[in-house]
Amino acid sequence: MPSLRRVVFVCLHGAAKSVIASSYLNQLAAERGLNICATAAGVDPEPEIPAPVREGLLQEGLDVMRDRPRQVTPEELAAAWRIVSFGCNLSWVAPPGVTVERWDEVPAVSDGFPAARDVIVAQVRRLLDDRDGTN
Repeated sequence: MPSLRRVVFVCLHGAAKSVIASSYLNQLAAERGLNICATAAGVDPEPEIPAPVREGLLQEGLDVMRDRPRQVTPEELAAAWRIVSFGCNLSWVAPPGVTVERWDEVPAVSDGFPAARDVIVAQVRRLLDDRDGTN
């Protein structure tokens, strides 16, 4: 079996967009039998995941009740297969030469969980569909 490929999703607070993206990537990769996993992090982490995100994910069978936002690290970015940023500049933490994909078009989760989730899930599906081009 090929080695595990890690995707690191980073948003400002590590509490909404990155959590949604990592939750769905982990679910969809497992459903497809892919050896890919994701983590969520922030550049300025909040103390907890907001209730609308926890509840929205839980309604879809994704439990993040025990998860806590955390600070992104240079080490995890250096070890990542892919790095996705939601509107964050990671130049201060990303090792030189690391490519960061930006998903800046995702609406704010505070403006509505379903709209943000739908854009994120579409992007996650695209990332998984395109995986063969970046083995």
